[in-house]
Amino acid sequence: MRRAFALARGGPAGGPNPQVGCVLLAPDGRTLGEGRHEGAGTAHAEVAALADAAARGADVRGATAVVSLEPCDHTGRTGPCSLALLTAGIGRVVFAVSDPNPVAAGGAARLRAAGVDVVGDVLHDEGVAVLGDWWPGTARQRPVVTLKLATTLDGRVAAADGTSRWITSDVARAHAHELRGRVGAVVVGTGTALTDDPSLTARSADGTLHRAQPLRVVVGHREVPADARLRGPGGELVHLRTHDPHAVLDALAARGVTHVLVEGGPTLAAAFLVAGVVDEVQAYVAPVLLGAGRQALADVGITTIADALRLEPVSVRPLGSDVLVVAVPRAAAPAPAPARAPDASGAPSSRTTQEV
Repeated sequence: MRRAFALARGGPAGGPNPQVGCVLLAPDGRTLGEGRHEGAGTAHAEVAALADAAARGADVRGATAVVSLEPCDHTGRTGPCSLALLTAGIGRVVFAVSDPNPVAAGGAARLRAAGVDVVGDVLHDEGVAVLGDWWPGTARQRPVVTLKLATTLDGRVAAADGTSRWITSDVARAHAHELRGRVGAVVVGTGTALTDDPSLTARSADGTLHRAQPLRVVVGHREVPADARLRGPGGELVHLRTHDPHAVLDALAARGVTHVLVEGGPTLAAAFLVAGVVDEVQAYVAPVLLGAGRQALADVGITTIADALRLEPVSVRPLGSDVLVVAVPRAAAPAPAPARAPDASGAPSSRTTQEV
């Protein structure tokens, strides 16, 4: 199974399809074939492993298929893996994680009904870790949302005159660019697009673009200028003319995005928090004091400490002179309920992101 995990990790990450690996074993434990999913529209891991076994001249009848994710029972651009395994004469199937997608699930049941010995939940937690963002996103039926903050020690994202470059160190900014390269979309409001003129690309220290670039998403009704850096080299620009975070996530899910990075500033951050769709906060905190200027978060309707949105820290990591705090909302934390959710587009005068 761990070999299947290793194969899975070699496949493309961050797309609409999970990373899956498969190993076919003879009764004596010999490897007959291996495969992994190489991305949307390509053969699934089980079919790739069967093809590898055929290329080796191996007979897979009665063999065991060890798969990191339950074989699918769905016909899309490719056929169901459950049927492919049955047709090949596989006698036993062992998988780590049941498929949370109701459209694709059911492979284990079909195989069992056909008389195949099926064993599930083998190294389940390790299998979930391999699936990464695809797992919670599919289980929740929406993309995973990470809220990124980059603030001073007193919670400011810009000085009183609006300047914000640079609050954080180059080490922290390099880490933020790595994060951008791992997500499917970076989201800002029109206030950010107009005031900060960000490029929202994933770049190396020398300024070169990473191979993988996220969608650059602007939320709000105002136009993105024709000469904006968002229209320059980088990922596709997507302008969503809405202020509703749920509508934003629905539109991005339809594009196959599984992980969204919210980089807008106080107003956009508040809108996503009020909507209850933030799964993780990554806060880059610099040992800098301003005493005035824009705060990291706009009003979310919390008026008493008892209603504070409490987070559980996942990790605390030094990054140069800064500290990265990764935290997730507590499941039991009360959801703030203001009379009106903040406008996700942001105001023209707000410094809504630090162009890192």
